[in-house]
Amino acid sequence: MTIKEDQTLDAKGLNCPLPILKTKVLLNKMQPGEILYVEATDPHSVIDFEAYCARTNHKLLNIDEATDLFKFYIQRAEHPKNI
Repeated sequence: MTIKEDQTLDAKGLNCPLPILKTKVLLNKMQPGEILYVEATDPHSVIDFEAYCARTNHKLLNIDEATDLFKFYIQRAEHPKNI
């Protein structure tokens, strides 16, 4: 699957809740429909990003779980819910 991101966030080495907090800040600055690519190393980030997107209406397009590196593609919602 090839996805063209509009913004990139390096959250490697950060632990919960920092990857989600940094993602939230960046998504709030993006336009609806734009795609954010996030790289994280926190093993709990998969659960965190799935829950965050479910609560905010952002669309989690893809999760790539490589060894010790998690890659997320998130599409900004038209009308995100604030949490």
